[in-house]
Amino acid sequence: MQGNNSETMTYLKLPTDETQRLSFFLAMEEYVARSLPPADYFFMWQVEPSVIFGRNQQLESEVNVDYCRQHGIRLYRRKSGGGCVYADQSNLMLSYITADDQVGVVFHRFINMILLVLRKLGLQATSTAHNDVLIDGRKVSGTAFYHLPDRSIVHGTLLYDTCMEHMSGAITPSREKLQQKGIQSVRQRITLLKDHVTQSLDEVKALIRQTLCSDELTLSPTDVLAIKQLEQQYLQESFIHLI
Repeated sequence: MQGNNSETMTYLKLPTDETQRLSFFLAMEEYVARSLPPADYFFMWQVEPSVIFGRNQQLESEVNVDYCRQHGIRLYRRKSGGGCVYADQSNLMLSYITADDQVGVVFHRFINMILLVLRKLGLQATSTAHNDVLIDGRKVSGTAFYHLPDRSIVHGTLLYDTCMEHMSGAITPSREKLQQKGIQSVRQRITLLKDHVTQSLDEVKALIRQTLCSDELTLSPTDVLAIKQLEQQYLQESFIHLI
């Protein structure tokens, strides 16, 4: 089934500004994919310091659990593949849900959305075969995907700013993995959007929404309750109890 073009996406809003955990937004993606009419949906979210790791990752080999415990950084497992991501209020998470079930097409569309926004900001951003987005050869956005019947979910990061101390302390890829990428540290591989633009994070968010979405839908309190019920599965599958 073919999804719509990005300019016809519907932006999803919550009915209140209540603070939510990272697991809530993972559940929100799944709820939208399973429960809303077929369409292209998009939303953005920010969370308190958290690490999200892929469905097949071994926690102990990728995350410094003791550091996370000491600094109140929550841990969550997602249903998509890919590597570990550190998130906090200074960077942006992006979610795209579509009725298109062609993995390559969906990834390509999502990456092109990010590139479109960055080029509107005056940046010569590029993408890689691993679905990362780069500025000056350094990663500013990464993506992951999972599939449900007749639906696809792509989520990604847009690294506007972050606490580099927490990112470096919480995520601990093996020396072998770093050497494969030709780098010495996580920090060496990434770049921060704020170092390349004059716009604030709120201004970047407004540009993203204006560029990619032409419609808006506010979820109902009943939707939120259903999402919170689904969220319990994510909490059970995560290692949040270690923190």
